[in-house]
Amino acid sequence: MLDKLEAIKERFEEVSQQIIQPEIVSDSARYSKISKEYKDLGKIVDKYTIYQKLQKDIAGTKELIDNEKDEDLREMAKEELNELNPKMEILEQEIKELLIPKDPNDSRNVILEIRGGTGGDEAAIFAGDLFRMYQRFFEKMGWRTSIMDFTEGTNGGYKEIICKVEGEDVYGKMKFESGVHRVQRVPQTESQGRIHTSAASVAVLPEAEEVDVQINMGDVRIDTFMSSGAGGQSVNTTYSAVRLTHIPSGLVVSCQDERSQLKNKERALSVLRSRLYEIKLKEHNDSVSSQRKSMVGSGDRSDKIRTYNYPQSRITDHRIGYTVYNLPAVMEGDIAEFIERLRIAENAERMQEGEAV
Repeated sequence: MLDKLEAIKERFEEVSQQIIQPEIVSDSARYSKISKEYKDLGKIVDKYTIYQKLQKDIAGTKELIDNEKDEDLREMAKEELNELNPKMEILEQEIKELLIPKDPNDSRNVILEIRGGTGGDEAAIFAGDLFRMYQRFFEKMGWRTSIMDFTEGTNGGYKEIICKVEGEDVYGKMKFESGVHRVQRVPQTESQGRIHTSAASVAVLPEAEEVDVQINMGDVRIDTFMSSGAGGQSVNTTYSAVRLTHIPSGLVVSCQDERSQLKNKERALSVLRSRLYEIKLKEHNDSVSSQRKSMVGSGDRSDKIRTYNYPQSRITDHRIGYTVYNLPAVMEGDIAEFIERLRIAENAERMQEGEAV
């Protein structure tokens, strides 16, 4: 581990020099890439600096215990060592986690898709509740959200809603949300007060760049239609909404949020590109991890990942067996604890894989 940390420190010093070079500062793409590497390496180097100081303090304390004749001073040194050793254990664990190779997609923006599943109108209402929950979380994170397409439910909520989320490490945090979310509650449409179970599916797609997926526009059928829902005077008066059908894969993407047909086409292409990238990514992940399917990070949208039980104010994440009883706070976007625990569980799995190799 120490050799790896020294190599990282050397690289950090190189990047520190590169980031101030005029030819890099003037090239936005290179500067962005170097800046990200500088920031990522800096986190590890900061921990390594603390590690070196702590290591030196422990060595000095041990030497004092071995050589000091004054019993009181030796006892004080022993007490200090009892405090330093646990700090070192925690720090070593933190450094090991930082040294785990990051998913290259973690820094990407995402396309978030939420669809009502089984449960009819109640499923659509729950899909709307989930979207609102995520909106609150995005606000807390300082991320930007833009709706790309939606179909409203008959009694509220959404049969489907698609949005783009932009910010720092969005995919790295949101990737754990992919899967089936189940709700247990008395629906608004239920007159007998019976608890029903409904579901909504969430898909979190890393936003793909043009270099990631090349789309042959000859394989894409483009249809235009009138927008529906909110949108001002242009709604239902111009054919600004766009529907793309990717013939080879059968994927269909619509976008109607923008008043401009061209902008809607660009957004729809972005969603189509990300869906094709997800297929490509899944094929790659299946090939390299065919021997073991990760409990945490599979991201399979057919997996039941979480249950929201309203009568008990209970939320359970089935992947890690984690349950809390603060449903109102969670539905207001307080999901950071779930994401952090899932991240830790994924890191533990990846560390075990590394040790097995």
